[in-house]
Amino acid sequence: MSTVTPDPLAPAPIDRQGIRLGDVLFKGIAFVAAVGVTAVLGLLTYEVFSLAWPAIEEFRLSFIWTQGWNPNSNVYGALVFIYGTIVTSVIALLLATPLSIAIALFLTEIAPGRVAAPIATMVELLAAIPSVVLGLWGILVFGPWVANHLEPFLNTWFGFLPIFSGDPSQAGILPAALVLTIMIIPITSAICRELFSRVPRDLSDGSLALGSTRWEAIRRVAIPYAAPGISAAVLLGLGRAFGEAIAVTQVIGSGNTINESLFPPGDTLGSRIASSYIGASTAIEAQSLLYLAAILLVISLVTNVSAQAIVNRFQKARRMSTG
Repeated sequence: MSTVTPDPLAPAPIDRQGIRLGDVLFKGIAFVAAVGVTAVLGLLTYEVFSLAWPAIEEFRLSFIWTQGWNPNSNVYGALVFIYGTIVTSVIALLLATPLSIAIALFLTEIAPGRVAAPIATMVELLAAIPSVVLGLWGILVFGPWVANHLEPFLNTWFGFLPIFSGDPSQAGILPAALVLTIMIIPITSAICRELFSRVPRDLSDGSLALGSTRWEAIRRVAIPYAAPGISAAVLLGLGRAFGEAIAVTQVIGSGNTINESLFPPGDTLGSRIASSYIGASTAIEAQSLLYLAAILLVISLVTNVSAQAIVNRFQKARRMSTG
């Protein structure tokens, strides 16, 4: 009977049955981080609603559809700000989504590497510009250009539409929406670029080998494959637009009425909170501003939950189709 002599230079066997300190620490830190984020979100929501509760009790749900904001006569309503938030964000989303997808497709499918890298860097650098600086640019450069060139052009050719009627203005809903477009393009295009870069090359090459053109391969393979992530990226960009305050405050003009046209000044939830909370003269005004913050918080949470739901639905449909 032969015996096997152990090699003295061989590494010692790893005992995987015992408790390892590194695994325990990793699990503990991950658990604390997850619970901490959830707790912060819960505490933030509780504090906002708690501080806004006197105004919620005073005005109830009629606050949402009341138009008017006059601290001198204690008239407070959120309708103008909800309208401004939704209109500016939706316009920004409609403009930014095709631009972001086009940028991502150009960088991943068309541009050579030596060209794609610097362009991608420049696009992502837009996200690093402070919103107050972008707002100042909107006041000094972009707003006057919109009032002197873009809005007269739209009024001349499309003035029969109510949204493009009226006198041009360098501060209003349209300039705010265009500034928001510039602000959400970097995050949306960056996510879309990452999604398109992860499309399996075999699928695209197979489509091309079957006779598809480059555009047909993109339309039939790349875009459907990345559709769940694109939907989530678009909704994340929408959430970013909903919550922007400083840059919008600088270019929207602080109007207190709802206009059919996009040219006159308007206001949003975030803009009104940012511009008025510090200077609130009465407790009910401050509480009403916190009521606006609660509405904005609910809108943002619903947007993010919707993004996750859309991703889950697409993934479920994909698993059913492939399984």
